[in-house]
Amino acid sequence: MEITASHPLALPVGVTLDRYIMHRQTAFPYATGELSQLLRDIALAGKIIHREVNRAGLIDLTGGMGIQNVQGESQQKLDMIANIRFCRALKNGGEACAIISEEDEDIIFTGNNNGKYVVAIDPLDGSSNIDVNVSIGTIFSIYRRVTPIGSQPALSDFLQGGRQQVAAGYILYGSSTILVYTTGHSANGFTYDASLGEFILSHPDIHSPVDGQIYSCNDGNINSYDQGVQDYLTSCRKKQYTARYIGSLVGDFHRNLLKGGIYLYPPTKKNRDGKLRLLYEAFPLAFLAEKAGCLASDGQQSILDIVPTSLHQRTPLYIGSPIMVNELLSHLQ
Repeated sequence: MEITASHPLALPVGVTLDRYIMHRQTAFPYATGELSQLLRDIALAGKIIHREVNRAGLIDLTGGMGIQNVQGESQQKLDMIANIRFCRALKNGGEACAIISEEDEDIIFTGNNNGKYVVAIDPLDGSSNIDVNVSIGTIFSIYRRVTPIGSQPALSDFLQGGRQQVAAGYILYGSSTILVYTTGHSANGFTYDASLGEFILSHPDIHSPVDGQIYSCNDGNINSYDQGVQDYLTSCRKKQYTARYIGSLVGDFHRNLLKGGIYLYPPTKKNRDGKLRLLYEAFPLAFLAEKAGCLASDGQQSILDIVPTSLHQRTPLYIGSPIMVNELLSHLQ
């Protein structure tokens, strides 16, 4: 049998994440290889979590731990496992000198004081959805440290502000596992091929639609939202927009990034400062969103212009297609 160029057996595998990073290394602000290795370490941990998520129901990894994390939220078994996997991968990789995680109250020192980078991470966002097979994800942010290399990292390394990020992204564990990241130029997505053990470039140079017809928020809290948010949601209903909300930030954000839409997590009467974490949820998604043509705001200013003051600082978040975000902001003003 003759195999032509269009035959499935003759089609190219595609560009792997490692190859893409290697080819793009010259575009990094500090092209000495450390950042490339750091991204590989995160991708490796993502592969391990992909495996754990896919067999969670078979090896009793669903359900809660019966304890709460520093955020006052119930910890799931996979929360702890993901936290351990990512911290271990970053420590063993040698490029990160310190980590902050949603699951730990204080800075995690890796012992690699010669490392040039620090990492802020939410190891497993939306983990309460594990038991019902709904998409969950990992969110990460990378900074070049400001303390002297060789010294012990400090709080100042993490409180540089969102515009100082050198890379950020997320890994979505769903019907397929996809890693989306940016180093400040473009946003690119890589789908995991388990048969090859490789992330393959599947969504090059992502550009989100400037407008959309999807809004994502917890409608059950509507009476606790500020009047401007309520008015905007009313206008969405009048326009017969589609409501889509699964309670997994990465899943909701990823859908709206590709299809056009807005994600809202407003302040409520109970949480006036918002509920999402600034450093390892809002900052990385806002950094990536802007590179894909989206906007991200706390209702008063760009998320990336917020001055951070603490590791687990919270913020409201409105993020998505620029026309939709600007319309919401007009209601808030």
